[in-house]
Amino acid sequence: MKRLLILSLALAALLAGCSSLDERQRAWIFQPSDRSWWRGEQAAAGMSDVWIDFTAEESGQPVKLHGLWLAHESLGNNAQAPVMLYLHGARFNVTGSAFRARRMQELGFSVLSVDYRGFGKSTPELPSEAMAVEDARAAWAWLGREYPNRPRYIFGHSLGGAIAIELAAQVSDEAGTLVEGSFTSIPDVVSSYKWGWLPLGPLITQRFEAVKRVADLGSPLLVVHGSEDSTIAPELGRKLFEAAKGRKRFELVMGGSHHNTNAVGQPQYRLALADLFGLPLAP
Repeated sequence: MKRLLILSLALAALLAGCSSLDERQRAWIFQPSDRSWWRGEQAAAGMSDVWIDFTAEESGQPVKLHGLWLAHESLGNNAQAPVMLYLHGARFNVTGSAFRARRMQELGFSVLSVDYRGFGKSTPELPSEAMAVEDARAAWAWLGREYPNRPRYIFGHSLGGAIAIELAAQVSDEAGTLVEGSFTSIPDVVSSYKWGWLPLGPLITQRFEAVKRVADLGSPLLVVHGSEDSTIAPELGRKLFEAAKGRKRFELVMGGSHHNTNAVGQPQYRLALADLFGLPLAP
């Protein structure tokens, strides 16, 4: 994936115009599909389908997003039971992230996971950075309408972490933001790879510059990264954390990869949620 992204960007710069280059970057960065991570269907069993309809601001076209809802047992009898919007990364659909939603439910959250346009059963359209953020805002609004006055949290994994940071910077009613295996910007990710010496930065249109937005968050930030993450270097997660200005916490999960940090780091998540957000320790 790393080599493909960098070489593809270089080739596109030589062969394509600006419009085509932008479209190719969107396809390479998001890799939209209906693919699910292995055992995703098993993890998603029992979750409820959610459909979110809205009108796209730029095109004026109707959009339908598909999501999965997983309620925690405390939701019905505790007015302060937290709810969470989970934003997944590239390549796999919302079902492929169901195991992360399960783990966050184990930590006390009721979780809405949503597919951006171009993924799964959502409107089939090539996603962009702006579109994904708009989709996240629509899902955030749905969560607020359905569960008003509940503390709401935003959680993004990998590419979803950059989307989560942008969403949190735009809204003012989040109780906290969590990102895992995320980064400072796409140009920084490209530069961290073996072929990162190529001068591709100015050609990148889908920049996801979370490092420039993280200081605008009005809620505590938890940054989690696996020490063995070979997709997104842990140093980028640390730099994102350092750029944040408010209350924050960084958790380096020893032995965690880009895909299993959420599982390996479950004990660290419990302690961090209690310390940073004041949430009760889950059993």
